[in-house]
Amino acid sequence: MGSAVTKYGHIAWRLIAVVAFTGTAVLAVTLSRAPVRPDHASLSSNLTQSPCATTGLEAWLGLASAAGSTPVTGPGHRLEPGGTYYTLEFTNVSARACRLYGYPDVSAYAGDQVEGTQIGSAAAHDTSVRPYPVTLAPGQTAHSVLRVTSTRTFQQTACAQVTVPELRVMLPDQLRPTFVPVHLSACSKKGPHFLSVQAIQPRPGVPGFPVP
Repeated sequence: MGSAVTKYGHIAWRLIAVVAFTGTAVLAVTLSRAPVRPDHASLSSNLTQSPCATTGLEAWLGLASAAGSTPVTGPGHRLEPGGTYYTLEFTNVSARACRLYGYPDVSAYAGDQVEGTQIGSAAAHDTSVRPYPVTLAPGQTAHSVLRVTSTRTFQQTACAQVTVPELRVMLPDQLRPTFVPVHLSACSKKGPHFLSVQAIQPRPGVPGFPVP
C-alpha cells in the first residue's frame, strides 16, 4: 500500500511540475510579445492617418535667414549660398490629427485668388531632405524650408523682375490651394527657378506667429 502511495505521489508531483513549467513558458512568451504590439499599432496609425486638408491647416511664413547666418532648418542641415531662406509653416487648426507627406507645390502669385495668375515657374524640389510621413495633432506645426534666390542673379531679359504679394501653396494630396501673404521679387518669365522648397518636416521651423 505504501509503495502504491509513493508511486502515485511521484506521478502527481511530475504532473504538477509539467503544468508549472508549461504555464511559465506561456507567460514568458506572452510577456516577450506584449511590448511589440503598441509599436506596431503606432506605426500603422502613422501610415494610415488621413491627409491634412487645406481647410484644416493654417499656412504662414516664418522668419527669413540669409545664407551664412543662423540656419532655419536646425542642426545638421546646410544652407546653400545665394539665397534667402524662409520657413513655410503649417499649423493644424482642426480638431483631428492628420498626416503630411512630401513636398508642397509653391509658386508666386498675383491678382485675385480665384482669377489670379501664377508668376514665373513653380518652386523646384530641393531633395536634400528625405520626405517621410509627419503626423500633426491638433495645434501642432510642421514646416518646409523655402529658398528664394535673388532675381538679380538672372539676366533681366530672361527674368523680367516683378514684385509679388502672395505665394500659392498646394498641400500634398489636396486639390484646393492656400495663399500666404509675402512681398518678394520674382521672375515673371517661366524658366528661371528663383524658388525651391524642401519636403515637409516635423516641428515648427522657427518661433513666431502667423502673418496677419
